[in-house]
Amino acid sequence: MKILRNYLNKIKPNFEEGGKLHAFRSVFDGMETFLFVPNDTAKSGVNIHDAIDSKRIMSLVVIALVPALLVGMYNIGYQNYMAAGIDGTWYQMFLYGLLAMLPKIVVSYLVGLGIEFVVAQFKGEEIHEGFLVSGLLIPMIVPVGCPLWILAIATAFSVIFAKEVFGGTGMNIVNVALIARAFIFFAYPSVISGDTVWVATDSIFGLGADLPDGYTCATALQFVANGSEITGATGAALCPIDMLTGLMPGSIGETSVIAIALGAILLLWTGVASWKTMLSVFVGGIAMSLLFQYTLPENSVAQVPFWQHLILGGFCFGAVFMATDPVTSARTETGKYIYGFGIGAMAILIRVLNPGYPEGMMLAILLMNVVAPFIDYCVVQSNVNARARRLTKKN
Repeated sequence: MKILRNYLNKIKPNFEEGGKLHAFRSVFDGMETFLFVPNDTAKSGVNIHDAIDSKRIMSLVVIALVPALLVGMYNIGYQNYMAAGIDGTWYQMFLYGLLAMLPKIVVSYLVGLGIEFVVAQFKGEEIHEGFLVSGLLIPMIVPVGCPLWILAIATAFSVIFAKEVFGGTGMNIVNVALIARAFIFFAYPSVISGDTVWVATDSIFGLGADLPDGYTCATALQFVANGSEITGATGAALCPIDMLTGLMPGSIGETSVIAIALGAILLLWTGVASWKTMLSVFVGGIAMSLLFQYTLPENSVAQVPFWQHLILGGFCFGAVFMATDPVTSARTETGKYIYGFGIGAMAILIRVLNPGYPEGMMLAILLMNVVAPFIDYCVVQSNVNARARRLTKKN
């Protein structure tokens, strides 16, 4: 690392003011700050220094996503091998899923970071690390059969229209990754909704050559919406253990509750995510699920046990990694409770009352993203009014 540091110090004058490569200063700065902690410090004013910064926050979130990503890769191979009725080792299944997932991650980062580099260069600003997380989230929340060209278009749309037009990292009002998923849902609904969203991929570099080329399978929530028994790739009924471990059809990173829980522990332990928001999402989901169980006895989705609602689909993933996004969520302490509760309740509401879209978590979070500033405003204004009343009484 010292050799690399010395090399960057040697070429850095070329990218500074007056250097022959000054036009590419943003690109160099982005690469340097990605590799090393910046040495720049504030020159004036009173500043509070902290050990945490945006780069470390993004890095911690990426690390928290790793368990869900690894299980998702294994699950890709597992589902396809089970569908073909072929026995395979865990290594073969994981390698198959890795090779299927890797192009999606590469496309997401190439498109998203490419746009951010161009925009930063055009504005003459530094490149932020915000897309480090979004670039990994986007391929994790889409089906394994999502074509790369659709993923590229969705990523470009989300970065441009959900982030850069609002000013870049930290200025977006809605979750960037969820906008990419929403774009696919509305522009190419057959890719992400319906009974055939889990599509087996062809053999990769000769691996899995005997697997089916066109096997399709509904996700667990689609079975629930249809009022039928939840089954996996083999047609066998899924048990709660399958739902907890993530060995069932679904979006790549959303199926394993255990892996998501490991990420949640890291985010809560490091203080990156708010436990108030996270807990409130589950409370809201449980409350709305129990309410529908008693008020809609003829609705098959409403009669699903509340615990099953929590572990199916993207509920846990959304509660841990999406709802707690510090940029788009509520920032007041009281507001976090309201914001999280609203997400959980709205997700179940959409699942029960809109069988055409059995997931619900994506739309619930995006809706509450828009409402979050209003929630914070009401909380702050309530505190201001309470203080004014106390002051009036004293006088």
